[in-house]
Amino acid sequence: MKKELLSPVGSREALYQAIHNGADAVYLGGKKFGARMFANNFDKEEIKKAIDYCHLYGVKIYITINTVVFDSEIDEFLDYVEYIYKSGVDAVIMQDIGMITLVRSKFPDLEIHASTQVHNYNEEGIKLLKSLGVTRVVLARELSLDEINHLHVDIEKEIFIHGALCVCFSGCCLFSSMNTNRSGNRGECVASCRLPYKLYKNKEEIKTDGYYLLSTKELNTSTELKKILDSDITSLKIEGRMKSPEYVGFITRFYRKLMDNYYENKSLMVSSKDLEELKTLFNREFTRGYLFNAYGKELMNIKSPNHIGLTIGRVISINDKYIKIKLDHDLYQEDAIKFLGIDKGMVINKLYDDKMLLTNLVKKGNIAIIDNKVGLNRLVDVAITISNHLLKKLQNYEEKKIDVTFDVEAFMDKPLLVHVSDGKNNVVVYGNIVQQSMNQPITKENINRQLSKLGNTPFRVQNIKINMDNHIFVPLKELNELRRDAVQKLIAKRVEVPCKKVYDTVISSHKKVMKDVKLGILVRNEEQLLVSLSNNLDYIYVTDFLLYNKYKDHSNIYFRTNRVISTFPEFSNMNLLITELGGIHKYTKNNYVCSDYYLNVTNNASIKLLEELGVKRVTISPEVKELSSITAQVDVEIVIYGRIELMITKYCPLNMLVNKDNKKCNLCFRKDNYYLKDQNNHDYPLILNNHITHIMDHKNINLIHNIKEFKKVGINCFRIELLDENSKEVEELIKKIKEVIYE
Repeated sequence: MKKELLSPVGSREALYQAIHNGADAVYLGGKKFGARMFANNFDKEEIKKAIDYCHLYGVKIYITINTVVFDSEIDEFLDYVEYIYKSGVDAVIMQDIGMITLVRSKFPDLEIHASTQVHNYNEEGIKLLKSLGVTRVVLARELSLDEINHLHVDIEKEIFIHGALCVCFSGCCLFSSMNTNRSGNRGECVASCRLPYKLYKNKEEIKTDGYYLLSTKELNTSTELKKILDSDITSLKIEGRMKSPEYVGFITRFYRKLMDNYYENKSLMVSSKDLEELKTLFNREFTRGYLFNAYGKELMNIKSPNHIGLTIGRVISINDKYIKIKLDHDLYQEDAIKFLGIDKGMVINKLYDDKMLLTNLVKKGNIAIIDNKVGLNRLVDVAITISNHLLKKLQNYEEKKIDVTFDVEAFMDKPLLVHVSDGKNNVVVYGNIVQQSMNQPITKENINRQLSKLGNTPFRVQNIKINMDNHIFVPLKELNELRRDAVQKLIAKRVEVPCKKVYDTVISSHKKVMKDVKLGILVRNEEQLLVSLSNNLDYIYVTDFLLYNKYKDHSNIYFRTNRVISTFPEFSNMNLLITELGGIHKYTKNNYVCSDYYLNVTNNASIKLLEELGVKRVTISPEVKELSSITAQVDVEIVIYGRIELMITKYCPLNMLVNKDNKKCNLCFRKDNYYLKDQNNHDYPLILNNHITHIMDHKNINLIHNIKEFKKVGINCFRIELLDENSKEVEELIKKIKEVIYE
């Protein structure tokens, strides 16, 4: 089965580029509820036009509504979904589990794709999503192709094959939200991972080759595409809604050509020219990603978080006025270049050849001379980062054409009939009664020529079949009018939206009940656990399974499961704090299950869904800004004090730096304290666990003063989240919070 090539669209120009360069489908976002809020995006009218344009050319269109939604936004959210649904969108891409259930019940014919923001990492979680009516999952970028091939769920699978990578598992990042109040789960990420950090061990800096310790390379699977095309993956997705239209057009054509060559002759050859142009357009160096088991230095570029361009030569001499460059590639006037290894770059306004004559092009192998506008004083390599010559070439793409056939019947004393078909849609238009020719009869060549004049329409003639009497007269003007009429009707048929069913959806709620107020705590070691037990807390979450086993006879002890899990141990009659959807699906039947804040619960619909799935206590997201009155029967918890986990990643900065073989090491078992320090001297502790890195916030959240307000809306459970506090600090903290909760 041929795979779908899915291209990113952040603007109208990018939409045209994607379609005319070979995308099978595109994905784009509106002005709200999309995970790329800083792309140009589309308003409602533009979305309708985009849907029609895609369908005109036989391209599917998916719209991102993949943010978490607050209660106050639900009506607006559903109105927006209804608009795009009735406009003919082929599918929506979603994150919020509560909104998935509402959309599924209100718009049963609308396909839902679970965004990678849902953290689609294991079979159990995917089974749960399928049970909710999801038809496709966008898989976590941390999965290998081998792991994907062993996901045995009858559901469409979509993967990223090219573009930017998040260092954190998608949907699991709170870095931007907790430190800038701009949430990645709300489409407002500030890319904290692209900022510089220093690495420390026990207050001593560890020297590194670069400071961009969380910055990944750009995913590029082109050399491994055969393995992907031979898998059961449905859709191959390119990241890039924030990138230029020219980039979108190029990268779409790049993969379209590779895919078509493979399907036609089993050949997969990436040309050196295409690779050079790709590097020129955008690259942070390339990686095959976790998809093909890249790790450490194969995955990260800690020296630069930005576009590094294509190396085109080296500076061979400098003076105060001029820079001489020996070229390995052509250089044009108005190109932008950067000098590698130093933070300097420029646009070339004046370009000289080796005779100091102004020119607009110096060919590779020659010497180019440019003005030393940047005060360069070192002999370094030179890279091109913007090629206007390449951009202009990419702007002049050939428009896609749709093959059509014409059938003409021109018989004496009968209406002239013109039938046009695109192979799926058929249109018949009628002209006047055909008359006998008095002078010069019309010929098949005349008819053929007039009907072939499709000009700037989306169509081109594949075949014209003409059945006609001899010696008849048909005005050329009439043929032109019939052709135009037929074409317009065929366009209308291609973009026609069938009647869409919409069902009334009422968010059912229970009568609000008063629930007992409870205080819980999460502990990370035995010292903290013993203090918590002595203070008679209502529940205690334990992160260490051995510690849980030692104290599990206490009925208020819970084990918190891992966030990254592919196989599930058999648990029965246990108290569990579940951190991802797979565990919800696996464990609610035979265990007492609570859900953690990592599930990004921000509204009552999500609370209700988890309640229906068997969860007994739901922890809401720390990103919640407002929550309407909670009427769920389950306990609802909020973290009121502690360090929030900002990121979880399969990448370990320590392993990368100490392990020359680029393989997994044993640092997870060491007792040293490691942390990252940002430009503001904030320290972010690292917790290493089974080759998974947890990055904690530099500060504790403190919402103790909000407890009264939380209780008013129905939150009845309050959690303390510990990190490295000693027994005395824990004792004082519990006492302080009890005084507020139970006053």
